[in-house]
Amino acid sequence: MARIVTPPSRTGLLVVQPLKKRHCAECRSGPLALLVLEEGTPRCLDCADLGHLVFLPRGDTALTRRSREASALSAVVVRFNRRRARYERQGVLVEESALALAEVRCLADAEARRRRRTRDARRRAAEDVRFTEVFAEEIQRLFPGCPAGRANTIAAHASVRGSGRVGRSAAGRALSEAAVTSAVRASVRHTETPYDQLLMSGVPRHEARRRIAAATEATLSGWRAGQATG
Repeated sequence: MARIVTPPSRTGLLVVQPLKKRHCAECRSGPLALLVLEEGTPRCLDCADLGHLVFLPRGDTALTRRSREASALSAVVVRFNRRRARYERQGVLVEESALALAEVRCLADAEARRRRRTRDARRRAAEDVRFTEVFAEEIQRLFPGCPAGRANTIAAHASVRGSGRVGRSAAGRALSEAAVTSAVRASVRHTETPYDQLLMSGVPRHEARRRIAAATEATLSGWRAGQATG
């Protein structure tokens, strides 16, 4: 029987996934999916007293760690990579009861994380609703002529979490007059003027803004003076 490349020594038991067909030197069973090398001689898991263990593929670090902690007997499974000329870890063998216990603990952790994410999402949603309300109130304080529904729409648009809009900026969060005015001006520009049509017709943005500047400022002035429009 051709000699098998011996895995590097390390703490704990090693089990090999052979690249070629191998048979147990003791019971002659095979070909073996997994084997143990004892002084370079392959033996099946049963003959090596590891047949009662189950294979856990690599990939879930927490599950692997907990399985090994709960298992009185475990082994690392490796396979030789010809291209890299080295053995690489494929997973572990652990007691089935240890794996079952580890799965329960990991599921409990996952459920706890899910509940925490749900709580955090609800908290953020409540904060967002309250901030939008405050932003709308500040719009109406600065622009008493702005219709209430319109103020709410502007506030909701400007304060979407993760949007990068003015309402989410530091100045917006602080409800600075400049930030609130900027949000209202942007809304007026798109809604009360032909700005969007100018852009769609190919007019450069700065030129389009110049053309609608007077109309925009007229609407803002009216809202500041308490004069509703539209």
